[in-house]
Amino acid sequence: TMKSLPSLVSFAILLTSSKVIDAFHAPSSHDLSKPIIRDVALHGQVDHHSGSSRRNFLDTIATGVATTCATSAGLILPANANAAEDEGLIDVYFGCGCFWHVQHEFVEAERTILGRADDELTSRAGYAGGKAGASDGKVCYHNAQNIADYGKLGHAEVVSMRIPSSKFEEFAVEYCKLFDEDGNRPDQFGDRGTEYRNVVGIPGGKSSPLAESLVKASLKTGDKLDFAVGKGDDKDLAKVSFIMDTADFPAFGAEQYHQFHDGFKLDENYPNSYNSLAGKFTQKGEDFGKCPNGMMGIGFGGL
Repeated sequence: TMKSLPSLVSFAILLTSSKVIDAFHAPSSHDLSKPIIRDVALHGQVDHHSGSSRRNFLDTIATGVATTCATSAGLILPANANAAEDEGLIDVYFGCGCFWHVQHEFVEAERTILGRADDELTSRAGYAGGKAGASDGKVCYHNAQNIADYGKLGHAEVVSMRIPSSKFEEFAVEYCKLFDEDGNRPDQFGDRGTEYRNVVGIPGGKSSPLAESLVKASLKTGDKLDFAVGKGDDKDLAKVSFIMDTADFPAFGAEQYHQFHDGFKLDENYPNSYNSLAGKFTQKGEDFGKCPNGMMGIGFGGL
């Protein structure tokens, strides 16, 4: 029934993630339409379920879940939505390590998937996933004044964007492509810790039809990731991405100097036309906040 769909979607996530399954136990008498969800605790390596079994299960709920998409509470209809996007826009975010390279990849996804011009791009570097939210209305990068430090507030680095709900799965595929064949993120062996943990923020979190799309995206790209329900201030776990409800864990925009930044790798020296976008958006009136400019007040590379 429609009433039980959120529980079915939740169970789909649990069933399709072998490591998350290892984190809970349902008694034989338990109603599987109301799964028990507990904190994730990994105990060594667990074999993945076969892709076909996951697909079979997802197929059984796909028809019912699809009927809820048009009435999802997370859908937004902004006045300036163009004809290709007027079925509804949603605010989502993705995180996996340093946000510089991730932002570039999603800017390219906006251009390729949605055909957006530079002045229509919505991908922004930011912070999300912490229980504390903002401090005096701010969430900031590390700074000498120790003002609203995102790490101390429990947040991870993310890239937020506003996209059509119907295109979410395509963007989720791009996210999954960022991980290597072993499920490691681009900087898995460099930047580590909770500030760089893997997160995906969607309206409704685990109860959203978008959660099923996220699992499907992982299957399409090699079934490299497991998913867990994010509860805020989550751990940095390799090969696991936490699903966050954007209503409870919204994204906070990062400082201007972090926007459209080059990546760390030698092949991530992006063109000036990309690097200059932050300044252009500022000229158009976008406010990137009043946080200090990094550790030394330079406003470049985190300094």
